[in-house]
Amino acid sequence: MNMRSNDILGIGLPDSGIAREATELLRDTRSELLFTHSVRVYLWGALAGRRKDIAFDPELLYVGAMFHDLGLTGPFHSSPLRFEVDGANAARDFLRGHGIAEADVYKVWMAIALHTTPGVPEFMHAEAALLQTGAAMDVAGRFYDDFTDEERDAVTAAYPRADTFGHDIIDMFHEGLKDRPATTIGTFNEDFLACKEPRFQRVDMCSVILASPWTQKRCRNAL
Repeated sequence: MNMRSNDILGIGLPDSGIAREATELLRDTRSELLFTHSVRVYLWGALAGRRKDIAFDPELLYVGAMFHDLGLTGPFHSSPLRFEVDGANAARDFLRGHGIAEADVYKVWMAIALHTTPGVPEFMHAEAALLQTGAAMDVAGRFYDDFTDEERDAVTAAYPRADTFGHDIIDMFHEGLKDRPATTIGTFNEDFLACKEPRFQRVDMCSVILASPWTQKRCRNAL
C-alpha cells in the first residue's frame, strides 16, 4: 500500500484511493477539529500497534479513524441511532462501495461501533483495539505515558491539539447528541449532556429494573 511521504516517526498516512476519499469525505464536514482529531487517532493507534508489535491493516485503521466520530456531524443529529452506529454504518457503506471484502468491512464496523466501549475492543481484532486506544489517548489522555515525549510532540506538531481541545470536543459531542438523548443511555455519552445541560436527567438502571414489568407483576400478584 502507498503511504504518504511526510511520515511521522516512521508512521505514514495511507495514500490509497480509498484513504484519500475517506479524507475528503471528512474534510467536507468543514470541521478542522474533527479532522485533526481523527488523524491523531490514527497516528496514536498506529504508534501503539508498532510498539506492541501488533499487525494491523493501515488502510482499515485509517478509514476507521476518519469515520469514527462522523456520526456526531450535522447529517446525523436527528438520527435515532447511537452516533457510533451511524459512523459505523457510513463506513460500511463507503467500504462496500469500493468492493472491500465483507470480513474487512465488518472489522471496521465493529471498531467504530465499539470505540467508546472500554474493556471490550482490546480483546478484539487489531483495528478495533488500536482505534479505541487512539481515541482514548487523544480525547482523555488514556495511555498517555505509554507514548514518548518525542511521539507526543511529533504528532501534535503535525496535527495540533489546541489548548481548548477538551472544551471544544465536549461541545462537539453535546451538539451531536442533544437532540437524541435516548441514544446515550448506558454510555459515558450521558456525561456530555449532563455537563452542558443542568436539567438533563440520567437514566438510573436500578430504578428501571425495579420499575420493570416483572416487578409490577410481582406487586400485583401480592395483592
